[in-house]
Amino acid sequence: MKDGIRPIDLSKVKTYPICERENKVTIADFAHPPNVGQTLSDWLNSLPNILAGKDFIELVQAIVKARANSRPVIAMMGGHVIKCGLSPVIISMMEHDILTGIAMNGAGSIHDFEIAIIGGTSEDVGTNIEDGVFGMWEETGGLMNSAIIDGKNQNIGMGKALGQKLVEINAKYQNFSILASAFRLGVPITVHVAIGTDIIHQHPQADGSAIGQTSFTDFRVFVSEIADLDGGVLLNFGSAVLMPEVFLKALSIVRNLGHKVIEFTTANFDMFQHYRPKENILKRPTKMGGKGYAITGHHEIMIPLLAYAVLDKMK
Repeated sequence: MKDGIRPIDLSKVKTYPICERENKVTIADFAHPPNVGQTLSDWLNSLPNILAGKDFIELVQAIVKARANSRPVIAMMGGHVIKCGLSPVIISMMEHDILTGIAMNGAGSIHDFEIAIIGGTSEDVGTNIEDGVFGMWEETGGLMNSAIIDGKNQNIGMGKALGQKLVEINAKYQNFSILASAFRLGVPITVHVAIGTDIIHQHPQADGSAIGQTSFTDFRVFVSEIADLDGGVLLNFGSAVLMPEVFLKALSIVRNLGHKVIEFTTANFDMFQHYRPKENILKRPTKMGGKGYAITGHHEIMIPLLAYAVLDKMK
């Protein structure tokens, strides 16, 4: 060759028996083929013990173990969970004592509240923004702001105040409301807002001091829940920014106050694994112990699957 470099001679390379090698994947970890008439337990047991299949089973087992040991399982969520029609699943998980706490952003509370009063939600923003109609709905803004002001006067959090209002007015579809159901069941439900992000902040009745006080009360309630998270599970359903940030601050506070919150499980459910959930839910909080799971897929499939799997294992 022109540069003097010649191909290496491989004839003296040493080889080893493959039976001496440790393998990351074996047939013992393979999936089992489906059979007609399988139960959910059969199906779960048929998943491959590899990657997401292994992670999903481990997460289910962590939730079952947490509740068996009377440890908390807290679900944080964005509004998309409700818009996907999953409220009955979340409510069922509270009723079956799987979820011990709910934390949602402002959008989640609005969609939930509208479902409770009219049985529908989610307007056409693209059309309604053109003439300033977007978000200007009297019942949504009026009733929710009234509840928040009442919450301020009663010194309770926003989540409890909104659930209480729905029960008080006997909202027609309250059985589909996570807020109302949590209030009825006595499950802590907190709402975490950023001023200006929610349509009810546009309403003439909006009271910044009431919004701030009730959401700050809910933050403190949430911190108290996180103080007891050791041995428990924290689930994040589709909040890419706000709830992961709230959780990280809550965790910092409880550790600052001397609470031992180290060995716990986290999971982030979303169609895409965004930066903040990966860092603030899965990695940073579990660095000293515990484990985080990234479960990627459509909420309308993955969350019901989780609920059915946990309930089946609990039985």
